Amino acid sequence: MTQGILTLDGYADLPPGKIAAVVTYLEMTAPPASRAGPEGQEFRLEKAGRVRPDEYRELFRGIGEDWLWFSRLLLTDSQLEATLASPHADLYFLLHDGLRKGILELDRTRFPDIELAFLGVTRDLIGRGAGRFLMAQAIDLAWSYRPMRFWLHTCSLDHPKALAFYLKSGFTPYKRGIEVADDPRLTGKLPRTAAPDIPIIGG
Repeated sequence: MTQGILTLDGYADLPPGKIAAVVTYLEMTAPPASRAGPEGQEFRLEKAGRVRPDEYRELFRGIGEDWLWFSRLLLTDSQLEATLASPHADLYFLLHDGLRKGILELDRTRFPDIELAFLGVTRDLIGRGAGRFLMAQAIDLAWSYRPMRFWLHTCSLDHPKALAFYLKSGFTPYKRGIEVADDPRLTGKLPRTAAPDIPIIGG
């Protein structure tokens, strides 16, 4: 998508096969003054070592298919391996009953800013405290580097409660944008059954 500032009010039609989302950017410029400790004694955080692209994509799809996560699915094996092995990337898995059920990724490429690149859990753990556990870990990990800013973005295709969750976690919104992309269900990156609440238009 070409970067730029949209200044016109009103509606704009999308070509068939495209999807659009309203993106909200949020930041945290200091650790939260007070917050509850990590919840969920049944959860553990595992620092990822070398991860095969296929096993990463399987978990990525398991977490994000309902919300049309597709960015990492566009990368080749070599591109994905390089991204995950970057010295500026911190990848962790959420473990539940010995199985990988969540992802936490920090991107320190633009330090002293740190981006929460991905945070999510599989469908069966939603509403069970897994997200709160991961976020508490993410905040502690990010601020252990003493950054100037910890930030993330979410969009209108995400879980309906995602934005409220980030606000409750201590992030403040500072910018809004629009993302337009090819529908990953039409490009074959995700199955056509993904995100059934979002209709496929064109194809």
